Amino acid sequence: MNVLITGALRGIGRAIAEIFAANGHNLFITSRNEVALYKAMEELVTKYPSVTIKAKAFDLSIKEEAIKAGSWVLDAGIVPDVLVNNVGLFEPGSVHNEPDNLLENQVATNLYSAYHLTRAVLPEMLKRKSGHIFNMCSTASLGAYENGGAYSISKFALHGFSKNLREEMKPYNIKVTSVFPGAVMTGSWGGFDNSQKRIMEAEDVAKMVYVVSQLSAAACVEDIVMRPQLGDL
Repeated sequence: MNVLITGALRGIGRAIAEIFAANGHNLFITSRNEVALYKAMEELVTKYPSVTIKAKAFDLSIKEEAIKAGSWVLDAGIVPDVLVNNVGLFEPGSVHNEPDNLLENQVATNLYSAYHLTRAVLPEMLKRKSGHIFNMCSTASLGAYENGGAYSISKFALHGFSKNLREEMKPYNIKVTSVFPGAVMTGSWGGFDNSQKRIMEAEDVAKMVYVVSQLSAAACVEDIVMRPQLGDL
């Protein structure tokens, strides 16, 4: 399979890239940081020499960049078998006092990136009548929480996009899965001490995404909801 993963530099995106490459699937990976992205690609190529791995930097919060990312893959003669819309950004705040333009920034990164990239590659997926799209939502898509503000709003919107897309794609045999991770040990947790495994590892989410991608054409897991064993912090 050919797998397109956004936000693949670190955290959940990197873990998803690792598990697909380890199982022999070719990768197209993107992130905003060009230098760090190519370093990540080199590491993956060294570790998994039998698969093809390509990387290119895009700022997917910009519509034109998201469309270019889709063209980058299609122009290589590849129609993604799996698209993982993972790129995202958490900026804390409350609706009543968060900085001006925070909502616009969060929606651009967490929603528009997935919307425009998906629309860029969908025509070819529709022609082929196959594929699987994963949208990395959040438990913040399912319920409000303190200091969630614009982030939670953007993730609710991504959830809505994903659910609508699922209904649209049924006749075309294209699967759509919404992923709702709770607290995951990624860079956004800074120096959090997870020695007691209080929150999940990025690899936990990656394993679920991979398993779901391997089901028969007759099965579609619509929602993956994951939380730490003891619940979110």
